[in-house]
Amino acid sequence: MAEVVTEEVESNEESTDESEEEESEDEPKLKYERLANGVTTVLQNDAASCMIVHDKFLALGTHGGKVFLLDVQGNEIEKFEISSVKINQISLDDGGDYIGVCCEDGKVQVFGLYSKEGFHENMDYPVKVVALHPHFGKSSIKQFVTGGNKLLLYERNWLGRWKTAVLHEGEGPISNIKWRDNLIAWSNSVGVKIYDTATKQRITSVPRDNTSLRSDMYPCRLCWKDSVTLIIGWGNSIKICSVKERHPNELRDLPSRYVEIVSAFETEQNMYISGIAPLGDQLVILHYVKEDLEQMEKQNHARPRLDIVQPLSESCEEISSDALTVRGFQGNECRDYSLEHAEGESHFYIISPKDIVFARERDQDDHIDWLLDKKKYEEALMAVEISQKTVKRHKVKDIGLAFINHLVEIGEFDKAARKCQTVFGKSMDLWENEVLRFKEIGQLKAISLYLPRGDQRLRPLIYEMILHEFLKSDYEGFATLIKHWQGMYNNKTVVQAVLDHLRRDPQNKILLTTLAELYAYDQRYDKALEIYLRLRHENIFQLIHKHSLFDAIKDKIVLLMEFDKEKAVDMLLDNADKISIEKVVESLESRPEYQHLYLHKLFKMDHHKGKQYHEKQISLYAEYDRSNLLPFLRDSTHCPLEKALEICQQRNFVEETVFLLSRMGNSHQALQMIMKEMQDVDKAIEFAKQQDDAELWEDLILYSIDKPPFITGLLNNIGTHVDPILLIRRIKEGMEIPNLRDSLVKILQDYNLQILLREGCKKIIVSDCLTLLKKMHRTQRRGIRVGEENICESCHNALLPGDGAQSFKVVVFNCRHMFHLECLRVDDENILQFCNICNAKRRGPGSGVIEL
Repeated sequence: MAEVVTEEVESNEESTDESEEEESEDEPKLKYERLANGVTTVLQNDAASCMIVHDKFLALGTHGGKVFLLDVQGNEIEKFEISSVKINQISLDDGGDYIGVCCEDGKVQVFGLYSKEGFHENMDYPVKVVALHPHFGKSSIKQFVTGGNKLLLYERNWLGRWKTAVLHEGEGPISNIKWRDNLIAWSNSVGVKIYDTATKQRITSVPRDNTSLRSDMYPCRLCWKDSVTLIIGWGNSIKICSVKERHPNELRDLPSRYVEIVSAFETEQNMYISGIAPLGDQLVILHYVKEDLEQMEKQNHARPRLDIVQPLSESCEEISSDALTVRGFQGNECRDYSLEHAEGESHFYIISPKDIVFARERDQDDHIDWLLDKKKYEEALMAVEISQKTVKRHKVKDIGLAFINHLVEIGEFDKAARKCQTVFGKSMDLWENEVLRFKEIGQLKAISLYLPRGDQRLRPLIYEMILHEFLKSDYEGFATLIKHWQGMYNNKTVVQAVLDHLRRDPQNKILLTTLAELYAYDQRYDKALEIYLRLRHENIFQLIHKHSLFDAIKDKIVLLMEFDKEKAVDMLLDNADKISIEKVVESLESRPEYQHLYLHKLFKMDHHKGKQYHEKQISLYAEYDRSNLLPFLRDSTHCPLEKALEICQQRNFVEETVFLLSRMGNSHQALQMIMKEMQDVDKAIEFAKQQDDAELWEDLILYSIDKPPFITGLLNNIGTHVDPILLIRRIKEGMEIPNLRDSLVKILQDYNLQILLREGCKKIIVSDCLTLLKKMHRTQRRGIRVGEENICESCHNALLPGDGAQSFKVVVFNCRHMFHLECLRVDDENILQFCNICNAKRRGPGSGVIEL
């Protein structure tokens, strides 16, 4: 339960709360403030007895018989002196044009606030309640009800005369009346009744629960939530009643409406209801708390409580509970309090004899105030960021500054620095002030990561100050900031500071790398390149490419190759237009292994570039990369074969020598080397197949005839190129040949395979020929329609004569071209036997003639 102290609006007004209030961690749902100004003056000399709330004004009745009209701030608008005794109740119509007042001395007055018409009557008994018809000001028939010992309905007819009707009597004094549309709800000593003015029937009676309580000390509280929902609070019992239409089949002699109690529950035993009002689907309940004598002797706790509950069918769920410190609460009873609310707004007024407290639902500004009061700055900042368009009293910057100050106070410097980005935004003055504060507390490193880096930036001096701080103790952090803050500081100033530190530590790689980056930022690329080469830094190639430093590296090619030969070669080849091939080859003369790598990749990229170095490449391949020598010799068309043959023979490169001999046309010598030097019958056979020369096969057979392994190889591979009989006849009798049987079987299998292939091909060809012949025969046998639309392809006249009796002769070729017979005559005896159109186009399908 939250304990709420309602503060005075005027600073010079004395406080009535003498006890310290306990703080609660739960945020109140409502915000409270005392209604001051004119109300304060009124209640100093008098005491409030009742009040009614309208959206235009407030009407306050006092024990001294006066009615005050007040604005919503409590300022007095008008005063009416009705009587010298207590005002029991005030009623207003919906338009706020007419007011009804009843007094303890029996006076009843109904009059217009903006007109002179009205009703005045003095009863001989106290009138406790009065209620105007909601549309009193707009209706031509004026109605209102009063409650004393009986419930009276006053009605003025069209002649201007008032007549009175008794709606109810005999159950004790009427203590409360509420009128909504056509429904009048009232309470007496027995219970609550509802009367329908449209049907002039009483539709229900809700009995009172706790009859032991005095109805004058613990009066019934009524409130219409809407046109059909009545809320009843009496003692510690609450009921929510819903007025419903009765089904026509159930009417008989019953009223057309009935009441269903949708919720009924009780509050705590020592808490009695002094007022009740709706808040959405929840209820606001004003409780009078009755303490026992022992507790009251120890401490005054009998303060009224304002609870918000969620009603259920037979119980309720408490949402919030606030204890209110109102003036003179120590001497107040349950009947001294009341609760009024403004229709359509979450505004509530707690009325007591010497105090009026205004309560409303807390808005986002109030929520942020509470968070700030509880030092929940992060939540407050989040709330104001989300609700920037709706908050009125708070700004992101102000709360952000308070949050940052709080974080600094508790030592969370990194979090405070991170929040600066959100709070300061583009306000450079705030940024610079905060940086200076962080410098004073020795936390420049914490804020360095979050400083502005875009178009909006601080003065260079600020960045240099932080860089100097890092340079004293954190070289890595210094190097990181140099990259992130490029262009935000004076480059020459920082370079000089780095050089000063390098004099004390000349081999520090971090400082040297940073210095190279600074030189690069300052476009002094030659100095940056020297440092990168000295450090063998991986960014050297990126620097060369980015700033096109190819002139600067012409004398550093060997150094680049030593650093990373693959990247260096790729870079040199990609930029051959900037560093010529001749320059690179010349620079690498002292390092032939690098020269070979460069020329090898150049050759792979383009066989014709660098053709003048192909002779040199033969020696380089022979020395450093023999595996790629033979592919080079095969692909190159510019290398001198004699020089290559000489080098290969000197180094006894048999495979390469064989290739060169065959390429130079000396196939016989090449074959001899394969057989004698390499002793490889498979390669010899493969070579003979490639050359496809009968003389080479003869040489191979002659060489192999006295070598059984060679004979086996030839028998296994010769069958498809040379007649095996030539080899078999030359084999000496009695020579033992390994795997002879398998070789002969393979020869026979190869021969059978060839025969089968030939037969298969023959069958396919014969089948295709027969199929095509049949197709042609079917085509040529088809009829060809000759009609009036056809024309002669020679004279272009109609093919058929107009006169059906006239004889005619037509020639139709199988190509579908048609002619008059006379148009095809060569002379009197001969005609063309072929379609001259197709024959001219060399298509000639129309070789047949159909004569009609």
